[in-house]
Amino acid sequence: MSEIGVVVLGSTGTVGCNTLDVLALHRERFRVVALAARSNVELMLLQCRRFEPEWAAMQSEAAAQALEQQLRQVGCRTRVLAGAAAIAQLATQSEVDYVMAAISGAAGLASALAAAGAGKRLLLANKESAVMAGALLISAVQRSGAQLIPIDSEHNAIFQCLPAGFQAGTAPRGVRRLILTASGGPFLNWTAEAVARATPAQACAHPRWNMGRKISVDSATLMNKGLELIEASVLFGMPARDIDIVVHPQSLVHSLVEYEDGSVLAQLSSPDMRVPIAQALAWPHRMAAGVEFLDLVRAARLDFLAPDPQRFPCLRHAQEAARLGGLSCASLNAADEIAVQAFLDKQLNFGDIPAVIESVMGRVRGGAMTGLEAVLAADGEARALASEVVARRTAGQSVHI
Repeated sequence: MSEIGVVVLGSTGTVGCNTLDVLALHRERFRVVALAARSNVELMLLQCRRFEPEWAAMQSEAAAQALEQQLRQVGCRTRVLAGAAAIAQLATQSEVDYVMAAISGAAGLASALAAAGAGKRLLLANKESAVMAGALLISAVQRSGAQLIPIDSEHNAIFQCLPAGFQAGTAPRGVRRLILTASGGPFLNWTAEAVARATPAQACAHPRWNMGRKISVDSATLMNKGLELIEASVLFGMPARDIDIVVHPQSLVHSLVEYEDGSVLAQLSSPDMRVPIAQALAWPHRMAAGVEFLDLVRAARLDFLAPDPQRFPCLRHAQEAARLGGLSCASLNAADEIAVQAFLDKQLNFGDIPAVIESVMGRVRGGAMTGLEAVLAADGEARALASEVVARRTAGQSVHI
């Protein structure tokens, strides 16, 4: 069997590092062709020395120059590229079979679309691609014959529970309902008053998962689950009204699929991102992920609760955007990115995040998703509005840090 060529986009992030850990277990099967990241030169240097990819790309020009200099100093022959266009180009190279799309936020959209259009196996960890431009992504997959396998633990769990032959964007046969599970984040049992005053450190202290700061805050607001609802609707071709969310604090049941005959299939595993990564790399087969196996006796119990949209209004905003469709989801994602970054920069209180998003969503123009240009325009409009709202709030109140 010839080696499978893999590109890891976002290699220095949490998903990217976990992907490389899995690939390291199976060097006889996979070859790392290229790595891409934003600006973490130190970690990218270590990854290039470990895997010796043909290419490495940095979004930052300055970071690319620093990386190239350091690679030459240690005698590593990896060639260095710079910029978003170069990263997207790596996803289309002929020697590439699989693309791990793990660049977070809107910055990962172009490269994910490029991989889909090039007919690659797209391991989608960048949920924003489906949220912002779901119709465009599915259209690219269907035109090119690409394989799209979701990496988010919830969507990968659903993928594993669907009938054989499922195709992305097409409603699966016999399925009545999808059920996404949410951990509830670090503030599940906090009062609304305490939640509103939470600090960035508290919001990023997830009780179950080790994630980046942005997604950790989204988990704390439950916006992450709202974005996942939109993503599930896109990937599995089902309306948002047929997708439910339950809070499951143990994070062992990653999602469930309810069938018309009353059967409910669930995927369980330890809360470790290497499980869905290994599943997507090996599909339709299985291979070792290097994780701890699930011990149900030690786990002892599985709890499920209804989410509280009053305490976590971001979930309600996401559900409304899913109902509206079109460009509303791109606007929602952009407003959330700006608000979360402002919170992490200690410009906003945690309780202000949903207020910023609500203000933006009440002012954006919306409309149909006619193409990538329209998506990027909606994204830019929402970012400008969100930045304006943040500036007004920052000027008019104190921030608790």
